[in-house]
Order: sequence, then C-alpha cells, then structure tokens
Amino acid sequence: MSELVVVVDDDPNVRGLIVNLLSDYGFETAEASCGEEALRFARERPPDVVLLDVLMPGLSGYEVLRKLKDDFGDSVGVILISGERRESYDRVAGLLVGADDYLPKPFALDELLARVQKLVRGKRRGLPGKRRLTRRELEVLAHLVAGLDNAQIAQRLVLSPRTVTTHVEHILMKLGVHSRTQAIAMAYREGFFEGPSLRVIEGELAAAE
Repeated sequence: MSELVVVVDDDPNVRGLIVNLLSDYGFETAEASCGEEALRFARERPPDVVLLDVLMPGLSGYEVLRKLKDDFGDSVGVILISGERRESYDRVAGLLVGADDYLPKPFALDELLARVQKLVRGKRRGLPGKRRLTRRELEVLAHLVAGLDNAQIAQRLVLSPRTVTTHVEHILMKLGVHSRTQAIAMAYREGFFEGPSLRVIEGELAAAE
C-alpha cells in the first residue's frame, strides 16, 4: 500500500495542485478543507504525512498539529505550510510545537515533493516500536501486557470501551502486527516493559513522560 498524504488547506486550488503532484508520484492522497475535517479523517485512518496550512477558518494549523501529535505521536509526519507566516520565527515556532518541517508559500512543487519524500523515507527507517506510540497507547499496551481486557482497561483508565478499542487498533497498526498476542510478544521482545506487573509498567510510563 502506498503512503497516504492528507492535504489540509482551505484553498481548493492549492489542494488540487498538491494532490495532482503527489498522485503522479505514486502517493495516495486525501483532501481536507479545514482542521476539523482533517482530524476526523485521521481518526478514521491515520495518514503517513499531513500537509497542513497554518491559517484556516476554525482550528488553526498549530491546533491541528498538537492534536495530531497527541493522538498519533511521531507515526504521523506533519509539514506546515503558510503564505502569511513566512518569517524565520514563524518557522521556528512551528517546529517547536512539533512540526516535522515548515514550508512557506509560494513554494516550488519539486521542493514540496522532495520534503514529503524525505519525511516518508525517515518514517520507513524508523522502528515500529515504542517511540511511535503515544503515551495513552503505551498505557493501553501496558495493560494488555498485564492481561486486562478492553472493559477492564476502560475502567482503569477512565475511558469508554470504544475508545480503548480504537487505541488497540492503532497499536496493532503501528507495531505492524495483527493480534493482541503478537503485540504483547513484541512488547516483551523489544523491551517495552520489564514484566507484566502493573507496578513496573506504571514506573516505565512515568519515566517516559
């Protein structure tokens, strides 16, 4: 399956231009006209890369960026783009709040393509392990390792069972496995946790903050 890139911009002409370029080079693409739409899309199917305009009606690009990083960690790469915020301090601010790259408008299409390809190559080299899981996903995985089912995890973490199910699906996808048993085996093999004891697990999570 080719990498999925979501293009988020309130200007349909900009979206169309970028989508056509990326599609020609083999990327799967999707469009969102606002931050809320982008977040809904990401929760249904986490993308590999998000090209995100900074200034949009509703949620700003910075707000969407923070929500994406909170939900998906480094598994979703984000490139901020902006025609208004073009100064060096704007780029620094974007990187400080978690963006993987920052590209002022107007940009050359070949430069945009090169930056997307670079980010994708970096993600491919990254291990599908602990660093790609968010803190909440680590907590859910820890409780899976401890032998709890979804209902028990939901009660312990004060979440809905549906939310726990979603987190488990994201964990399986990020680790590249197909079952809870495989996820638990990988957690042991890669040393995510020292053992099934929740006391040890909670210490591991506290150290990861």
